[in-house]
Amino acid sequence: MTTKELTVLDRTYEILRAHGLTTIFGNPGSNELPFLASLPDDFSYVLGLQEAVVTGMAEGYSRATGQPALVSLHAASGTGNAMGALTNAVYAHVPLVLLAGQQVRRTVGQEVMLANVDAGMLTKPLVKWAGEPLAAEDVPRAMSQAILEAITQRGPTYLSVPWDDWAHMALESDALLPSRRVKVCGALSREDKDELLQRIANWKRPVLVLGPDADGAQKSSVQLAERLGAAVWIAPSAPRCPYPTTHAHYRGLLPPGVESVRSRLEDYDGILIIGAPLMRYHRWEPAAYTNGQDVVHITQDNSEATRAPYGDSYVANVHQAIAALAADVPDRGERLERRSTPPAATSEKGMTGEQVLAVLDKHVGDSITYVNEATTLDVTFLERMRVSRENQYHFPASGGLGFGLPCAVGLALGRPDWTVVGVIGDGSANYALPALYAARTHNTRTIFVIVNNASYGALRKFAVALQAESSPGLDIPGIDFVSLAKGYGVPASTVSTPEELDKAYTDALEAQGPVLIDARVVQ
Repeated sequence: MTTKELTVLDRTYEILRAHGLTTIFGNPGSNELPFLASLPDDFSYVLGLQEAVVTGMAEGYSRATGQPALVSLHAASGTGNAMGALTNAVYAHVPLVLLAGQQVRRTVGQEVMLANVDAGMLTKPLVKWAGEPLAAEDVPRAMSQAILEAITQRGPTYLSVPWDDWAHMALESDALLPSRRVKVCGALSREDKDELLQRIANWKRPVLVLGPDADGAQKSSVQLAERLGAAVWIAPSAPRCPYPTTHAHYRGLLPPGVESVRSRLEDYDGILIIGAPLMRYHRWEPAAYTNGQDVVHITQDNSEATRAPYGDSYVANVHQAIAALAADVPDRGERLERRSTPPAATSEKGMTGEQVLAVLDKHVGDSITYVNEATTLDVTFLERMRVSRENQYHFPASGGLGFGLPCAVGLALGRPDWTVVGVIGDGSANYALPALYAARTHNTRTIFVIVNNASYGALRKFAVALQAESSPGLDIPGIDFVSLAKGYGVPASTVSTPEELDKAYTDALEAQGPVLIDARVVQ
């Protein structure tokens, strides 16, 4: 059977086998039969006649072997029977993976017989992780996460799977799941470090992908990149900038799509991802995750490690890990040339977003800190702006609008020696205009540059990609940000050319309090 022909059930068996979960403790019901009907020859089934007994046997087995054990439960009722015994596993820190059969996916909402309504909530707070995949194709990844959470957090986890999911075809990219490993280190030990260094030594064309948790370790990150001769990308949707964009090895911010990331990293044979999820995708771009490269992931977040769909993860202190690797990795003596950046895009119709960034970048200084919530410029910002200081760049981590204005005010209150420049889209600004009141009341050193294209610009791009250009609510014309700002007591002006923006921004940098600039740009 080829990879493309594997079902969700086939792939799940592979994942279970890879982690040694070939002994199943259970008491079967109708929802579980499709999972059990085709057990591979190397799997065994231990029948218990009641789920509390089943769970107790699995706990004893795990205690004896030192390995996680798999428990098959019958829907909600079997889960309920198991929960009394489950408390023992919780407080003994025994890693159990509870797999509950669910009714046919499309019937659960009807609450048919044996439907486990809101399955993920049923076992909380007794389990370390619980879930029911939103699609059959996500079952293998969810099983991988359930196993890795049980191992790394030392306790039970719970996965509910509709019985009709097992026959669906598995994703080809799920072939990476069985080999995934997660190791919780705290701090990298000498053994961990040597293991990583040996692995990295086999890479001929390494690349670093740094995330927000690496911010604050720039000196070590630069040393690591230079000694490796590695290009450096910033992880998708990063809320901070962990690497100086002025450094020769810097290549840019990875766009948040599978194919976009894969294509930018395809020329490297080893990928070291530090301080970021693996990866925080947004755009729907179905593709293979990698081109077969070796992928190592270091994160401080246990969940980031266990839910990742590929690569081997270490849960460790990110700053310590970077410093340890940078100190001991052999210097390959390879230095990269600085990337070239084309001139800012122009338009006969008016000022562009890139021209706005070009003006702001002319005036960069040591005290300037940026907040970026102009979502049409999310990738462009870190390609064009000089961000070289730690804690100098801030972006909304979840994508919810309304972050930029209040964050800028909070930053200025926390660091009065900074000049905080908020680059805010007009759609985003509407969510948080009352922040201007606090800026004026506390006389913060904040400059709010509203990148005003009279629309939800990022949403327009998605509308094109989703073939939904006819959707209503994409345009928001006629909003007078100058009057709104003045209503809160904040000086404001409108600009529509780079020259006007340069003058207004220069004046704002000299001001002693908050200023708003409404920068009109073309869509």
